Amino acid sequence: MPDLLIVHCNQLLTVCGASRTPKSSHDMDDLGIITDGAVAIKNKKIIDVGTTGRLKRYYRKGAKVIDASGKIALPGFVDSHTHAVFAGSREQEFVQRLRGETYLNILKKGGGILSTVKKTRSLSMRELIESTTKHLDIMLSHGTTTAEVKSGYGLNLKSELRILKTLQHLKKSHPMDIVPTFLGAHVVPPEYKTNPATYVDLLCTMLPKVKPYATFCDVFCDEGAFDVKQSENILKTAKDIGFKLKIHANEFKDIGGVSMAVKLRVMSVDHLDTIQPNDLQKLKKSKTLCVLLPGVSFFLMKEHFSPARMMLEKGLAIALATDFNPGTSPSGNMQMMITLACLKMGMTPAQAINAATINGAHALGMAHQTGSIETGKQADIIILDIQDYNQIPYYFGINHVNVVIKNGRVVVNNKQPNYLT
Repeated sequence: MPDLLIVHCNQLLTVCGASRTPKSSHDMDDLGIITDGAVAIKNKKIIDVGTTGRLKRYYRKGAKVIDASGKIALPGFVDSHTHAVFAGSREQEFVQRLRGETYLNILKKGGGILSTVKKTRSLSMRELIESTTKHLDIMLSHGTTTAEVKSGYGLNLKSELRILKTLQHLKKSHPMDIVPTFLGAHVVPPEYKTNPATYVDLLCTMLPKVKPYATFCDVFCDEGAFDVKQSENILKTAKDIGFKLKIHANEFKDIGGVSMAVKLRVMSVDHLDTIQPNDLQKLKKSKTLCVLLPGVSFFLMKEHFSPARMMLEKGLAIALATDFNPGTSPSGNMQMMITLACLKMGMTPAQAINAATINGAHALGMAHQTGSIETGKQADIIILDIQDYNQIPYYFGINHVNVVIKNGRVVVNNKQPNYLT
């Protein structure tokens, strides 16, 4: 018998059928909806999914019951690109950009990522745990049950290890599933500004030392960060010692990162705001997944967003993530990313939800255990206080989450006003 039974979901979005390969093209509009749906959970796992009528007949007593009448349920969001370990904030840069300054100019003057590096290096591990826990709690309350979190605000071995050890601590203490990524190749730190090649060599020597604490290695391959040759050197070295690979590419300028990413078979290439048509074909022929980050383009007030609709028309697999960070996307709210994907990138609500759940899980190599509501998977489920899934992006800027269930346990129970009256 189940430990927990969720019944009477107005819409149960199972997002099922894509645990082996990511959803793409027409599959992205299929949410596997069960009307008056129900889910049975035991020992952290989903043991049955179907209509309320069938499950209530089969499981008559003994389980705790959550009545989701008038609400929808779907898999917990999988945020496959975040930078949630950092110190301080950069609201003054936000004001500078409002006055006409560009992100890259701020970075060249020692602001941007480098200002966060300076603040983050000064914190102890205890202080990092406290600040990151607050960030993760906010993300969890908005429905994210799994998140990739990058280092990259240390940029030396001591500070990068402190960040990664913070994540290892939080993997044990926080309800959310956390996937740590080493991003020592975020930007070149000030002490190596005149000799970036030396810093690239140093990163390659760091990799064996940080390997016990990180699943992925990532590189920011773009204007103002690392060129293709430098990025390939780092990623090849990481691959040889057992890292899975990710890459930031084409956020500001196309410098050739996509071709290199496809050649190295990275798991995901992220951003892609300036992707070219010939690179779309290369991605189509590969197994590399595209992770799109609309919060960045929105917050930087860019007119151009990733061409999601074109990608879908060409059959590419797309995931959505927040890129939560203090400079270019200070939001961990995946519901808002769904709204932006619809309004700014031409995605339908169903496509955006698939991109924020099962395809996000694929971007982390975790689709076999999370990202959909299917028998045998982790019971990572969120209940939203709305009646139709299209209302997620429609009522924008509102936290619709009523209940968050992680590994079969209720970890968030939000009490919300009746904003639909």
